[in-house]
Amino acid sequence: MAIKITDECINCGACESECPNTAIYEGGDDWRHADGTSLKGDIVLPNGKEANAEEAQEPVSDELYYIAADKCTECMGFHEEPQCAAVCPVDCCVPDDEHVESEETLLGKQSFMHNK
Repeated sequence: MAIKITDECINCGACESECPNTAIYEGGDDWRHADGTSLKGDIVLPNGKEANAEEAQEPVSDELYYIAADKCTECMGFHEEPQCAAVCPVDCCVPDDEHVESEETLLGKQSFMHNK
């Protein structure tokens, strides 16, 4: 499952630079599938959604840092544990029950984003 940032976030930004998928954004900032990945142009995501990798997507939050669930792999393929949760000083990076994915799915998503 993806990780989400709860409203206990203090907007310190410690998590943003730790994400190997560039899935964490400051509140109010648009996100793109292409950010920090090898994705370009029109794509079909592993979940079947169609998108343009360079097209700006609506922010998930206007106030707090947030994680784009389509890009979160819980750091699988990179690290033993989610790095956002490991560095968060207030423990607000938690599993997102609305985006439950198997280890196989997360690794597939990681491979898709980074052309491995």
